[in-house]
Amino acid sequence: MKQRKPQRSFWKELPILIGIALLLALLIKTFLVQAFSIPSDSMQDTLQRGDRVLVDKLTPWFGSTPERGEVVVFHDPGGWLGETPQPDSGPVAEGFQKVLSFIGLMPSAEEKDLIKRVIAVGGDTVECKGGTQPVKVNGKALDEPYLYPGDTSCGDKPFGPVKVPQGRIWVMGDHRQNSLDSRYHQNLPGNGTVKDDEVVGRAIVVAWPISRWSTLPVPDTFDQSGLNAAGVVAPAALGLAGAVPLVLWRRRRLLGHEPGAAGPVDAVKP
Repeated sequence: MKQRKPQRSFWKELPILIGIALLLALLIKTFLVQAFSIPSDSMQDTLQRGDRVLVDKLTPWFGSTPERGEVVVFHDPGGWLGETPQPDSGPVAEGFQKVLSFIGLMPSAEEKDLIKRVIAVGGDTVECKGGTQPVKVNGKALDEPYLYPGDTSCGDKPFGPVKVPQGRIWVMGDHRQNSLDSRYHQNLPGNGTVKDDEVVGRAIVVAWPISRWSTLPVPDTFDQSGLNAAGVVAPAALGLAGAVPLVLWRRRRLLGHEPGAAGPVDAVKP
């Protein structure tokens, strides 16, 4: 009769369980979702200072690119945040933050990330004339109910028209009068746009505090018909323009080879 192996005590298994949990948390942070804390008021009222949002990092791994209307976290493209000094919170608090950032529950103190809403993507033309004029994308006015109460569409910083290069996005905060976004960085490389590759992921849900739990869907205004006209009609028109001469040339060749059909003008004999 075989003797049962003595079970390990809970305290001996605890380090193994903690190690597995940390490994899973690291994998989730790297490939799936990561928590970010909102440090400013630039996205009010959609996001409040101190909110924790969960960011989807998985879809970019499959080639997905940012879309209009999404709230995204992205790395500082260079010069947007400047040299902001980090507050000295003490060694204990710093160590605690490093542990939480390692497993994805807090952003790293060394990382310089921003969160804004995607207004236009590569190939779009975006503009705002100021005053009470709306932001326009490819000539279509956006209805923006997410703007901070009392704000105008582009505040005191009218812009455009700006043609967004392929592979880049134009971003703006929902609190237009309190957001240093694409409008204010047109003098930097990229003319205020952000590379798709700089995007960490899309913010999908406000996870904390519990009283503010909510999803972050794409507003309906970005689904209006004609918004993609600049990107869809142009290739179709170019394709049609290229196809017509080809069809006419082919038709002329076929007619020239039909029995009894007259050949080209310069081949007609008296």
